[in-house]
Amino acid sequence: MTNIIEHRGTVENINGSHIQVRIVQTSACSTCSIKGHCNASESKEKLIDVYDQNATDFHIGQNVMVMGTTSMGMQAVILAFGVPFIVLFITLYTTMQITDNELISALVGLSSLIPYYIILYINKGRLRKKFSFDIKPINN
Repeated sequence: MTNIIEHRGTVENINGSHIQVRIVQTSACSTCSIKGHCNASESKEKLIDVYDQNATDFHIGQNVMVMGTTSMGMQAVILAFGVPFIVLFITLYTTMQITDNELISALVGLSSLIPYYIILYINKGRLRKKFSFDIKPINN
């Protein structure tokens, strides 16, 4: 199993060292021969932000390969879903033990996520560096 995730994409916008690449994310079903007769297949277009010091080497409309590591993906999932779940669960459990009121526990639990997401927002520059994608041109 490879440690690198790759997606083909097209350069949409270049602004300094910031490159926006449009990729088409497809489900596993999208390559199936009967996908036209099935409702399970789907694909989504996404814009990926890549920060590259060599942005002048690329041009709009160029086909490129966007690469990231699987560990980077797992860390993103943990930050987006794992930590909030743990914060919510601990807050709900603790508040239920103290108040024995489900409504108050639910409200306190949900409101406990607000500071977490504010902290993520404040640290978005640091996270951008940690979760950076690489880009390389595709020779057609």
